[in-house]
Amino acid sequence: MSFFQKEFVANSAAVRVRFGPGVRHDLGAEIDRIGATRALILSTPQQAESALTFAETLGGRAAGVFSGAAMHTPVEVSENAVDHAREIDADIIVAVGGGSTTGLGKAIAYRTDLPQIVVPTTYAGSEATPILGQTEQGRKTTLTDPRVQPEIILYDAELVATLPVGMTVTSALNAVAHAAEALYARERNPLSSALAVEGMQAFAAALPKVVANPADLDARGETLYGAWLCGTVLGQVGMALHHKLCHTLGGSFGLPHAETHAIVLPHAIAFNETAVPDLLAPVGAAFGGGPAGAALHRFATKMGAPLSLKDIGLAEADLDRAAEIATQNAYWNPAGIDRDGIRRLLDAAFHGRAPER
Repeated sequence: MSFFQKEFVANSAAVRVRFGPGVRHDLGAEIDRIGATRALILSTPQQAESALTFAETLGGRAAGVFSGAAMHTPVEVSENAVDHAREIDADIIVAVGGGSTTGLGKAIAYRTDLPQIVVPTTYAGSEATPILGQTEQGRKTTLTDPRVQPEIILYDAELVATLPVGMTVTSALNAVAHAAEALYARERNPLSSALAVEGMQAFAAALPKVVANPADLDARGETLYGAWLCGTVLGQVGMALHHKLCHTLGGSFGLPHAETHAIVLPHAIAFNETAVPDLLAPVGAAFGGGPAGAALHRFATKMGAPLSLKDIGLAEADLDRAAEIATQNAYWNPAGIDRDGIRRLLDAAFHGRAPER
């Protein structure tokens, strides 16, 4: 099928991307390629040991390690990391991990304009975008800036081979969300739509293989390929209802990022499918046929993804407030948004029911 549009604008960032099992071992050469000599290695506390291993491998190229990356990129953590980067005179950021670590690297780059290399260990896809989401005083906001775009990405299937299956599935569905919303974005163009469909098809084909055999490096590589495509799309077009809801639930209620995306996705897509069924038809086709929202829910269920917001920590008493926050400020969406409609959507997602539309 063709995604040709009579008029469109397309923008692509200059990013160096390398794929391959073991490509992480070329990190030193990539640092040299940029002309840097003092790398700050970032990670979450849980991946501190991995960050130290990277630092040891880099030898004299490593100036230090900061293992304080946190979910939803709290501003206070970012400011502490910036202080540390300046103290050690870092001239490049190396983020090793998932969305939390990548987000911290972007936050440092936004404040210092240091170059970034990202070595992803999940499928979040944020490494492929110039978008930074930050949380301060219980609210998550996003910005887009060229300084935030990483210069180099190293996709190493060996690094995700031990990612637990549950985290693999939720991280993958997080990436799929970028592609699904991109299909109806106002800024969509033929390239973004083609990349979105290819990314979803990669996940649809490879994720079941990973669930069946997590050590399958070929399948892991294809899921990383899907993550890169979906992330690239996220960097080219704007998002709408799904991402707004997930930012509300994550930033204001502390829900885990990938799990929230996985649960909300079928409901948000079903909500918007009433307005743009033709644009979302490729989603249904990629994930088994039928309406897009229903197909995503079936696929998520088959992959063992979480289906209920109450199971990841949201209280039923918070649903009214979540609907209120999500509809406070106007934003574009293909289907009309009102508080009652969003409240019904959240109720279905809270209880783990199939999408209502």
